[in-house]
Amino acid sequence: MFSLVNLLWLVLAGLVAFYWWQSGLFKGRARDLATMHCQQLGLQLLDQSMVIVGFWPVRGRAGRLQFRRSYQFEFSSTGDRRYQGKLVLEGMNLKTIELEAYRLPDSE
Repeated sequence: MFSLVNLLWLVLAGLVAFYWWQSGLFKGRARDLATMHCQQLGLQLLDQSMVIVGFWPVRGRAGRLQFRRSYQFEFSSTGDRRYQGKLVLEGMNLKTIELEAYRLPDSE
């Protein structure tokens, strides 16, 4: 028979599994947005990795609670140096993308 403690552990495990699954969806969305942004600027997204650096609740446009997630990534303009970029999502919507100042490739 389930006790209240067992039920609490089961709910906690379910919440952790749900958070882990949702995190993968948001990370994939952030990677896709960063890839598209880099392609538009003629840059290369390196390692296809997104590192979450911030996670906090905010009020959306309609006043609904949603989460803002910040991700860091690396890109290159010339292939010989890495630069940092930061992407912020509110829910699944892109809020901002910031890129570190980078060197433009030499045009010959």
